[in-house]
Parts: sequence; structure tokens; C-alpha cells
Amino acid sequence: MLSYTIRRLLMLIPVLIGMSLITFSIIHLIPGNPAQTILGEQATPQAIAQLEEQLGLNEPYFVQYGNYMAGLVQGDLGTSLRTRGEISSEIRPYLAATIELTTFAMIFAVVVGVNAGIISAWKQNSLFDYTAMIIALVGVSMPIFWLGLMQQWIFAQELGWLPAFGRGNPRDPVETTTHFYLIDSIINGRLDQWWTSFKHLILPGIALGTIPMAIIARMTRSSMLEVLRHDYIRTIEAKGSRTFTVIYRHGFKNAVIPVLTVVGLQTGTLLGGAILTETIFSWPGIGRYVYEAIGNRDYPVIQSGILVIATMFVLINLVVDLLYSYIDPRIKY
Repeated sequence: MLSYTIRRLLMLIPVLIGMSLITFSIIHLIPGNPAQTILGEQATPQAIAQLEEQLGLNEPYFVQYGNYMAGLVQGDLGTSLRTRGEISSEIRPYLAATIELTTFAMIFAVVVGVNAGIISAWKQNSLFDYTAMIIALVGVSMPIFWLGLMQQWIFAQELGWLPAFGRGNPRDPVETTTHFYLIDSIINGRLDQWWTSFKHLILPGIALGTIPMAIIARMTRSSMLEVLRHDYIRTIEAKGSRTFTVIYRHGFKNAVIPVLTVVGLQTGTLLGGAILTETIFSWPGIGRYVYEAIGNRDYPVIQSGILVIATMFVLINLVVDLLYSYIDPRIKY
């Protein structure tokens, strides 16, 4: 297992280097002059040239890329052209907010989707099966922005059960240490703030997790139906094992690989694709951070945000690969 893990980690190095090169190249192909964007349209050519020299934008492409990679090795993502602040410091609270939202969404998606898929396979062609698959189909087809607006209208405006916007109570802000509000509120011993932060997570988390939940449910059902038809399942049932043991211990364990693949892909997708949910619910995540940087032509922030999201996607795939080898030891050979 250790040698397999080391091999997979070494394979990440060229992937990360190629990813940084592609990101850096795409950003530099975007039309527009960052120096002129900062100084405004009325800036003189002399002022633009001076700022380009100050920011290193007049250097050859590979020199700029070399300086960029040297900074990445030291953990420096660069400086924002708009705020002049260090991106590595600015991006932390946004990244923490997105990770917290994505984690809640995926917990919801996995718990509901997996169990719905298992029960649907077990009760194939039953009322529950038809109902669950119709809900899954609707969940895949439903636009997130419409679902989010409906949630706000019903649960926030009409019923008043849950907050519709933000990440916490602005009148009683969480004292941040890790920038994860649920963790920081526990560290500070503020259970009231924890409950407030949790309530703010529910609506955007469910909206974000609906599509993954539907996909996971359909994949789980399909994988479980294939496994439940095998002879060893009938043998276990004939021995008098409990239904729960047959379904979850023997059936789902052998059907989990395709489900795990979907979970890994959906988690990576949510990290980079939560911008619509973050906009609807005014969630201060990395998606909105990069979106605002695009509007301001803040190229270092754009490429750093994309690189961080892509790196997390690659790391999630690594974790999924390692889980494959743990569940099925034949894979690492």
C-alpha cells in the first residue's frame, strides 16, 4: 500500500506542472492589458510601461512563468492587482467557505443518494423504487438557480425557518481561526454561533447537493442491481443472514467502486462549480472570488484561483484512487 501511494504521489508532479503551465498560458492569452486595467483608460503610455516593469509584465513569457513557479514552490500565489494584497492570505477565507459548503452538500448527497439507491435496488419495481428514481430524474434536471430561489421563497420568506443569505450573523461575527465557521465556533465555545452557521449552510448545501445526490442514487441503484444478481448473494441469503447484512455488508461493499468514482468526480466539480449557488445565497466562496477577479481583470487572482481548484480536484482523485486500492487490494497490483 505504501509503495502504491508513493507511486501515485510521484505521478502527480508532472500533472501539477502541466496544470500550472496551462493555467498560466490561458490567462496570458486573455485580451487586455492588466496595467491599463489597473490605471484606467486615461492612463498615459509612460505610466502603463512603468507599471508593467514594476509588475514584471514586460518580461519574456518563460521568465514570467519561471518567476511564477518559483513563487508557487515557496507557497506564494502572487499579489492581487486590485487590492495589492497577498493572494495566499486573501484566498483562505473564500476557500474555507467553499470547502465547508461543498462538504455539507456532499454529506447530504452521499447519505441520501446511497441509501435511496440501495433501497431502490433492494425493492426493485416497487413504489419506493419508482418514486426515488423520479425524484432523482427531477433532481438531475432541475436548475440550481430555480431550486435555490424556491428554497428561499418557501423556507426563508414564507415559513421563516432558515436564513436565505450569508454565512452567519453579521451582528455577531465568528472569531475566525481556521476560517471554517463550524470549527471556529466550537473552538470559541460558542454553540449559538455554531447553530447559526449550520442553519446558514442548510439551504445552499441542499441546493448544491441535489444534482450529485440524484446522480449517486441512480449509480448506486444500477451497481447494486448488478451485484444482487450474483450467486454468492443468493448463497448468503440461503444461509439465513439478516437482510441488512446481505445488502450493506456483502452487496454494497462489492458495488461501491462505481459509486466512489461518482462521489469523487462530483466533489471536485462542486468545488469549482459552486459559483451559481454562492451568488444566489450570497455565500463568500472561492467561486465568487474568482468571478469578481474576472470582472476586474485581476489575472494573478484568476490563475491562482483556478490552480487551487484544479489542485484540489487532482488531490480528490488521488484520495479516490487510494480508496480503490483499500477496498479492492487487487487494484494496486
